[in-house]
Amino acid sequence: MTKFYPTPYAKHGLPNPQGKGLSPILDSLSEYKRLSAAAPKHITQVSTELFTSLFILESQIRFKPVVERSYWLYYKNGSWQLSMISPEQWHSAQSGEYFGECRLLRDLTWSLALSDNAAQNAELMALLDQRRQDFEQQLNSVEQLQASLPVYVDSFSFYSRVLASGLAYSLGSSMQQTGIASLNHAQALQQQTLALVNLE
Repeated sequence: MTKFYPTPYAKHGLPNPQGKGLSPILDSLSEYKRLSAAAPKHITQVSTELFTSLFILESQIRFKPVVERSYWLYYKNGSWQLSMISPEQWHSAQSGEYFGECRLLRDLTWSLALSDNAAQNAELMALLDQRRQDFEQQLNSVEQLQASLPVYVDSFSFYSRVLASGLAYSLGSSMQQTGIASLNHAQALQQQTLALVNLE
């Protein structure tokens, strides 16, 4: 079984040290960064958004996603595909199991609204739960949260790779603003608890 969350993302160095072949990636990444709007975030929000976003970005994406536009995630023959076609526009025999509506947000994280059928599908929910367990195990294994960010993931397709780098830039900025980037997961949770207590 292929692991959802490579270990660790930050160790995937950029290929071609001379920069050959990187221009399209860097150009696209610069465009997405200009659109990003990273706000301070505590660890619970960061981990939720990181998991959801990476879950979507691991799917096949054969087009350039646009910020604040809806797309649809499908599961067919053991693989995930993000599509511009809504479930009402084609038959499930072609699309596969409709999993949910996805949206690329302005801070380059993704939202995912599960479909009712997917939420009641035991097989799909088991897959999602296993992905979450793998993710949490990896998140707990890094010494610094910033090491969990997908700066460059060679196994991703082109647009997934670009968007993952943008995601790393955005969440990295958010964690810097709340001072948790250099903390591990347990330390960040403790800081969040203390912050909530101080608000009471």
